[in-house]
Amino acid sequence: MKQIFALLSGLIFGFGLIISGMSDPAKVLNFLDVFGTWDPSLAFVMGGAIAVTAPGFAWLTRSRSRPFFDTEFRIPSRTDLDPKLLTGAVLFGTGWGLGGFCPGPALTALPIAATGTLIFVPFMLAGMWLARHTPDLSLPLSKGATQWPTP
Repeated sequence: MKQIFALLSGLIFGFGLIISGMSDPAKVLNFLDVFGTWDPSLAFVMGGAIAVTAPGFAWLTRSRSRPFFDTEFRIPSRTDLDPKLLTGAVLFGTGWGLGGFCPGPALTALPIAATGTLIFVPFMLAGMWLARHTPDLSLPLSKGATQWPTP
């Protein structure tokens, strides 16, 4: 049942990206081109998503002690900015600015085999693999340990 709802959520998200035009990298790049052909529609799509999600998320976390398909809500508790987070943010922003894609729209646009998508997605997957297999150098090695802990 959990996988069915995950699939349905992904399909709804993907259709929303297609309907809003956010699977088109030119639309995203025009949003980033503030001094050229600026297109503010991405801000309206993000604002609409926040306007729907925030109240629903607040209501759900207050009215239930746990999610439907898990034992607890997994809400981030860290408030610091560590080097791994900052590096990831810089790489994500650079990839988004150069390619015009972030992960959701890239996967949504993959079936149309756009040239940019066929280049972006393999690099995105390589970056995800690298992020998962890069040791967190901000954690000290425990006494007697010979390798960095895996996240």
